[in-house]
Amino acid sequence: MPDSLKDPEMYEKLREEGNSKSKAAAISNAAANSSRSEVGRKGGESGSYEDWTVDELRERAAELDIEGRSSMNKDDLIEALRHH
Repeated sequence: MPDSLKDPEMYEKLREEGNSKSKAAAISNAAANSSRSEVGRKGGESGSYEDWTVDELRERAAELDIEGRSSMNKDDLIEALRHH
């Protein structure tokens, strides 16, 4: 976790939802500088892993070199990605 975070709790939640480290840091720091609801309206919606297709999840798992991804179902892929 970066040392310069202004809202570590929000950062952790964003990471658990599948956001990249840089995106989670940017969103949590922007929220600390203004109201959280204002930041939510500014950006787009990336969606959670539940909204992704199995192929998209496998592609992301490949990027992260997660072992056994080819035989995982959607729930297993989501779990592996969240805990990577």
